[in-house]
Amino acid sequence: MTNTADNLKIMIPAWVDGTLTPVEKLETHLRGLRHLAVSVFVIRDGKILIQRRALSKYHTPGLWANTCCTHPDWDEPPADCAARRLTEELGITGLSLTHRGQVEYRAEVGNGLTEHELVDVFLADAPGDMPLAPNPDEVMDTRWITLEDLKAEIAQTPDAFTPWLHIYLDRHSDMILGA
Repeated sequence: MTNTADNLKIMIPAWVDGTLTPVEKLETHLRGLRHLAVSVFVIRDGKILIQRRALSKYHTPGLWANTCCTHPDWDEPPADCAARRLTEELGITGLSLTHRGQVEYRAEVGNGLTEHELVDVFLADAPGDMPLAPNPDEVMDTRWITLEDLKAEIAQTPDAFTPWLHIYLDRHSDMILGA
C-alpha cells in the first residue's frame, strides 16, 4: 500500500465523543483521536526484527520502528490485522502470534499529527531461515538487533527511532518482550 491520497482516506476505528467510529486515518491523526492499533515484534535467535519506515510514509518517514504496526480495518480482529500487515509490509507468513497485552500511548509524530493509540501488541518467534520481502512503499530497510543494542542505539541517536518504539521499550519492555 502506498501513501497516495486514496490510502490516506482509509477509515480506521477511532473514538469520537466516546463512541468507536470509522474515521479517516489522516483526520484521526490531525485531531489526535484515540484509535485502535496493532504492533508486532518478531524475534529470532534473541534478536528483534526492526524496520526503517519508507520515506514516502506521511509521518515518521525514515525512522526505525518495531517489526510492524498498523491500524485494523473496521471489525478486523487484532490478530488477523497483525498477520495481514506482516505479509503486506515484510512478506512474512505463517508465524504464530502471541498476544502480549494492550498499551495506550499518545505521541506527537510531526507535521501536526498525533498518534493516540490503544495498541494490541503481539510477539512472534521466527525460524532462522524465514525469508523477508519488504514492500518498498512501506519499508526501506530491516535488520535484526538485540534488545541491549537497540536500547543503546536509541540512547545514542533517539531521533532515528519512532516515538512509539521509545515508549514500548521504556515503559512496556517487560510485558512485550519479557525483558
